[in-house]
Amino acid sequence: MAPIAYLECTRCGEHLSADTPQTVCPKDGGVLYVRYDLQTVKKSFTRESLAGRPATLWRYADVLPDVAPITLGEGFTPMLPSREYPGVYIKDEGLNPTASFKARGMSVAVSMARHYGLRKLAAPSAGNAASALACYAAAGGLEAHIFMPRDVPIANRIECESFGAHVTLVDGLISDCGRIVAERKQREGWFEVSTLKEPYRIEGKKTMGYEVAEQFNWKLPDAILYPCGGGVGLIGMWKAFAEMQALGWIGPERPRMIAVQASGCAPITRAFENGQPVSEFWQNAHTVSSGLRVPKALGDFLVLNAVRESKGTAVSITDEASLDAGLELARLEGIFAAPEGGACVAAARQLYQNGFFQSDDTVVIYNTGSGAKYAEAYSSRFFRSNSAEQDKLGGLILPR
Repeated sequence: MAPIAYLECTRCGEHLSADTPQTVCPKDGGVLYVRYDLQTVKKSFTRESLAGRPATLWRYADVLPDVAPITLGEGFTPMLPSREYPGVYIKDEGLNPTASFKARGMSVAVSMARHYGLRKLAAPSAGNAASALACYAAAGGLEAHIFMPRDVPIANRIECESFGAHVTLVDGLISDCGRIVAERKQREGWFEVSTLKEPYRIEGKKTMGYEVAEQFNWKLPDAILYPCGGGVGLIGMWKAFAEMQALGWIGPERPRMIAVQASGCAPITRAFENGQPVSEFWQNAHTVSSGLRVPKALGDFLVLNAVRESKGTAVSITDEASLDAGLELARLEGIFAAPEGGACVAAARQLYQNGFFQSDDTVVIYNTGSGAKYAEAYSSRFFRSNSAEQDKLGGLILPR
């Protein structure tokens, strides 16, 4: 594993030490990137050196913090070719622990928290990040304090409480949950591991970029569609591409990065269309894609930079189209995607229809979670009697 050279503010360029826990830049509140001495790393870390390594994100340990990992086998998810659409591939992150890509970031973040001697971790979450934090905190023997909107998918709440986390349901959005964490963390002795409020969740999620390159034999695809709530996955991949170029593994070519949002909460799409460098808070955010219900992302400027630099675009998709596309993917491909993944499928179809994509493009669609965690969202597409006793869970599993 690699010793960290320094932490760098993505706004002002300030360098900070990684010897103690850090959150955001103390000067301007900017997101911190972990930086390594890649010129030294490249002497021993080659593409060939990956052969025989475990099929987890920790196969890229040479560009991850030098820490004893808390790992449950996260990462190196399959890249599945579409049977229906030539040149389209689905990266299925629903096969991670806790059935979402959030396991990647939390594996690294919680590992670093234990390394620093932190005992109590707190985060707001729209659902899947909470499940992942609760899971990895349990695996590492740490406390997890989680704040989620009251209407969070029931699967996430059950997971969190099953892992022993302290769960608080909030009447509001993830932004309201975040405010509570910020107000109470000092008094309660919590270390906040909110999206982009610490530097190591990016490190876990950047491994998606390394995997895409490796799974395509070090030739990046023409485009990547990614569902953006907080946008850390897209930010992480963009960081990974720069690191791989510095290592000499790839050239300067980049995929067009497509940020996909829900039409009921699309601050990044609106900012992209209006030519703004940052987004504005989205009022009355609503969507069944709970991971996309983020009214204002801390790293929105990083997402917008990556989209624009790559000549990509930002797209917003209705809930109806997301659910329909998710079910179509299940029927045609055997992949039961979260609505966020369904949104990316619908966005891909739209971009082929309007000519943004060409028929010979290689396109990767990220499904960031399992549809099994969104039973409430998908239930609107299926008729079920609510009066028959045999339809109740208890009637199915208990003797009569």
